[in-house]
Amino acid sequence: MTFKRRRELKKTKIEIIPMIDTMFFLLVFFMLSSLALTKMMGLPVNLPKASTAPKQNATDLTVTIDKDQKVFLNKNEVSLTDLAPQLLAKAGGPDAKLDEVSVVINADLAVPHGLVVKCIDEARSVGVSHFAIATTPDAAVQ
Repeated sequence: MTFKRRRELKKTKIEIIPMIDTMFFLLVFFMLSSLALTKMMGLPVNLPKASTAPKQNATDLTVTIDKDQKVFLNKNEVSLTDLAPQLLAKAGGPDAKLDEVSVVINADLAVPHGLVVKCIDEARSVGVSHFAIATTPDAAVQ
């Protein structure tokens, strides 16, 4: 009786190229999903550039003025006359500590300076005293 010879087992190899492809795919997936989690309170407008532009806190109230001179408070359109009561309501009502609240003015480049000053004046009328002007980082000055 003759037995078949057993086949020799080949030594297995771990292929590195498919593993690298998978790792790059996971890296891109997590990068894109983390960008989707960023909380943006303002609307996209054409901001001026500044070399010392700071990051915005998530607790700041954002007043956005677009190129059509429409005023928004945290993505909700408001009239200029309703801005002060809306700011007071978003800050926590009449009992809120308004000296701790900061308002970020997010105005388009085409917006007249007078409208920005009116928005700041409306916020000051309810007691807000901390303001910031939103800018984009200037890539040329680093």
